Amino acid sequence: MAVQPPITDLDIPTADSGFYKGFTTAVAISAKFIVALLIIWALLPPDTLTFGPAAEGSSALFVDGDGNVSYTASTILGAINSIILASFNYWYVYVMAFFVILCIALALWPTAGRLKMGSEDDRPEFSNFSWFSMMFGAGIGIGMLTFATAEPMYHWANNPDVIQGAAAGSSAESVRSAYVWSFTHWGLAAWASYAVVGLALGYYAYRRNLPLTIRSALVPIFGRSMEGTLGHVVDIVAVVATVLGVSQTLGFGVEQFVSGLVRIGVGDWLQTTAADGTVSSSTMGIVVALVVIMGASTLSALSGVGKGIKWLSNINMGLSFFILAFFLVFGSTFFGLQAFFVGIFDYLVSIPGNIFTVWVSDGVDGSEASQLSGWQGGWTIFYWAWWIAFAPFVGVFLARISKGRTVREYVLGAMIVPALMCFIWFAIVGGTAIDLELNGDAAGAITGAGQADQLFAMLAVILSDNLAWLMSVIVVILLLTYLVTSADSAVLIINTINAAGDEGPKARPHILFWGIALALVVGGLIIAGGLGAIQTAMVIGALPFSLVMVLMGLALIKAIYNDGRRLKAGMPTTHEETVSTPAE
Repeated sequence: MAVQPPITDLDIPTADSGFYKGFTTAVAISAKFIVALLIIWALLPPDTLTFGPAAEGSSALFVDGDGNVSYTASTILGAINSIILASFNYWYVYVMAFFVILCIALALWPTAGRLKMGSEDDRPEFSNFSWFSMMFGAGIGIGMLTFATAEPMYHWANNPDVIQGAAAGSSAESVRSAYVWSFTHWGLAAWASYAVVGLALGYYAYRRNLPLTIRSALVPIFGRSMEGTLGHVVDIVAVVATVLGVSQTLGFGVEQFVSGLVRIGVGDWLQTTAADGTVSSSTMGIVVALVVIMGASTLSALSGVGKGIKWLSNINMGLSFFILAFFLVFGSTFFGLQAFFVGIFDYLVSIPGNIFTVWVSDGVDGSEASQLSGWQGGWTIFYWAWWIAFAPFVGVFLARISKGRTVREYVLGAMIVPALMCFIWFAIVGGTAIDLELNGDAAGAITGAGQADQLFAMLAVILSDNLAWLMSVIVVILLLTYLVTSADSAVLIINTINAAGDEGPKARPHILFWGIALALVVGGLIIAGGLGAIQTAMVIGALPFSLVMVLMGLALIKAIYNDGRRLKAGMPTTHEETVSTPAE
């Protein structure tokens, strides 16, 4: 069958006047409606949706801790999350494996690797340093500050090797397996999911001149049906997934930001202590943190990618290097470097096995199979869902900043460099924490701290009170800039999708709405059920978008293959050369 010229235009209907001028009203209004319902549901008092005692023999899915039938956000989200983790664990694992294999294949595929995200004359808009800074800051920066210490520490105490009896928890023999899983969760798989979305969008936006919105990536499969209802549904799913994915990231950041404020002396009123001794952010602490973060991010979003976001991203990278340099000098340098190099080797060797492994519970509480399944659901499946939910936001952003780069340059840059940065942080910062506990210097001060407070607890162990306070201030500033970068980027991306791929000034009146909406989703879900409520909402929201991402990957393969055929036939492959647009 003869290959046809590619589609180089997509007629997505947008409003000609009024408040939604320039926006696809079906997408913008529907997304706002869904997010508003989620906010209202999360903020409803528990008594409103809690009824009498559950009848004997009834399903326990919607029964709260007091034995009452409950349809609160926390109960419903938890029930649906349990179903998804039990029924879709294979799906999440194999989908992420597909993204890794696809990215490696695209980098190695000669036809794909040489093609540019744009015309042959296009050059990158940003320097490599700014490109990496923006990519890293938007993609993973906040989580890195929380988990660079917390995750290696957790896996050091408990991981599949420990569960299966191959290593003793919290011992020297469990260090290597702790880093295998830390690197697995924050390595190639995470960045491959982002890279697939960014590459698909950038490829069609800059080679085909299609709108920079999620539906454009499915044109090679569905053609012009993406102009109508099906395309609207795809973009709505992407917006909701983005809100939930970013909310998860902001939720972790808010908790750590509040913990940092307490450490530097702003006030203990920012936190509350439960009867069991668990420390968490108070309602007032959450409100204060969100007002500061979302206020700054809204101002930054109004200035656009080329100004505020680029400026903040460069600050992020500079402060990140400073903190890394600090830990290289004052931390457990040898231990951290050993964890880095040995960890990378162990991780690369483990990829063929870990990337396809799914543990299934046997239904027996406390059994090895149940423990492995529970561990994977709480960590690996959670992370795969998080990266998928975060992918529309990071993908659109990566596409926006990657015009003029070749497919090979983009894929390798988007996968390897940020992953290595994560590995360095986890090895040096997390390695210092593990070493301090192993040699007894920390005396349980780090392991005894909450997840959000472990980085600050480690600084208190290493330094004198005054220096620990000063370093804590620097970490709080870095955390704030990461939070602002992620939040303002998310607001711009949501508006770009709602506006059929247009990032123009007409989107600005809606920036306030989405800034407030993100703050209310984060605050509402944390207040309703803590970070666990955000986590479960995000896992649920990621499921439909994971299907969209698989289709994006398949569409990308089809588009690149057909472009190779067009080049051999002397046909145009970019929009400047194309004179007719019958079909992909």
